[in-house]
Amino acid sequence: MEGKNDTRFKYKIIRFLGLKILDIYVIRKFLGTFLLSIALILSIVVIFDLSEKIDDFLESGAKLNTILFDYYLNFIPYFGVLFSSLFAFIAVIYFTSRMAYNTEIIAILNSGMSFRRFLLPYLISAALIAGVSFYLSDQVIPGANKVKLDFEERYVKKAPINFKTKDFHRQIEPGVYVYLHSYSNVSKVGYQFTIEKFEDGELVSKMSADQIRWDTAVNKWRARRYYIRTIDGLHETLEEGKQIDTTLAMHPDDFKMRLTIVETMSLKELDEFIKDQLMKGETNVTSYQIERHNRIAFPFSTFILTLIGVIVSSRKMRGGVGMQIALGVVFAFTYLLFTQFSKQFAIGGMLPVMAAVWLPNVFFSIIALILMRMAPK
Repeated sequence: MEGKNDTRFKYKIIRFLGLKILDIYVIRKFLGTFLLSIALILSIVVIFDLSEKIDDFLESGAKLNTILFDYYLNFIPYFGVLFSSLFAFIAVIYFTSRMAYNTEIIAILNSGMSFRRFLLPYLISAALIAGVSFYLSDQVIPGANKVKLDFEERYVKKAPINFKTKDFHRQIEPGVYVYLHSYSNVSKVGYQFTIEKFEDGELVSKMSADQIRWDTAVNKWRARRYYIRTIDGLHETLEEGKQIDTTLAMHPDDFKMRLTIVETMSLKELDEFIKDQLMKGETNVTSYQIERHNRIAFPFSTFILTLIGVIVSSRKMRGGVGMQIALGVVFAFTYLLFTQFSKQFAIGGMLPVMAAVWLPNVFFSIIALILMRMAPK
C-alpha cells in the first residue's frame, strides 16, 4: 500500500511540474550518466593521489581511518564540484548522441515536440547539478577544506614553511599603518619596523624600531631599539629605549597567509575577508576577488555546456558517436582554457575582475545561441 502511495505522490509532483514521461526519461539518463562518470573520474583521481602520497602517509604514521575520513572524505567534494560542469557536458554528449543514432530524437521531434521544449529536461538536470555544486562550494567544501589542509600540513607537507616577506606595508586598523623592511616566519622576527597613527589625516604618533619579535610567552610583539615620536599640534615629544612590548592588531600568521585560505571560507566569510584585506592595503586582493566571483559564475557553466552539448550531439554526424564526443571535449577544454586565460586579464589589471570572470560565460552563451540555429527542427 505504501509503494502505491509513493508512486501516486511522484506522479502528482510530475503533473504539478508539467513534466512528461519523456522528460523523466531524459532526466534519469542525464543524471545517471553524470553520476557514473563523475564517480569513475573521482575514483581515478583518488588512486593517483594515493599513489603519489602513500610514502608520506607511511613515513608520518597516519592511521587508515584518519586518511580515509580526514583526508579523502573531504578531498572528494572539492574535486566533485571542480569536475561537475565538464562531466555534465560529457554525459550530455554521450547519451544524447546515442539517442540520435537510435533515431529517438527524430521520433521525438516528429511527434510535434519543438527542440526548445526538448531542452527542458536537460535544463532541469543542469539546474540540479549547478544548485548542488553551488551549495557544496559555499556550505560544505570550506569546512571540508579546513580538515583536509590541516591533514596535509601534518602528514604531507613535513618540511618547515619558510616564508620570507619583504617591504610589508599594511593598514592594520583604520588610520594605523605598519611597515616592515623584511620578516622571517621561521624566527618570527621583523626588521626596520615602523608604525604610524593618523587622526583626521594628521600624523599623531610614529614608532620606529630596529626589529620586532613575536613573544610566544605573552602573545605580544616586542620591539627592540625603538623610538616613539608623539605629535600634539606644535608640540612634539620623543621617547627611546632598548625594549618595549607592543599590542598590534596583527599576528605572525598574517605573514604566511596563502591563497588557499579562501578555500576554507563561505561566500559571506570571503566578502568580509576581502573587505578586511582592502582596509589593510593587501596587494593580492584581486586573486581573492576572482575566487569570489568564480564561485557564482562557475555553476552557470553547467547550463551553457549542457546547451552546447545537446545541440552538438542531437543530430547524426559522420564519424559516429566518437566524433561527437571528440567535438564535445574540444568545446569543453576550449571553455576551460578561455576561463583561465581571461582571469589573467583581471590579474594584469586589463579588465575588472567581474568582467574577466564572466567573459567566458558570455562568449560561450553567444556561441550556444548561434548553434541553436543549427539544431534539428
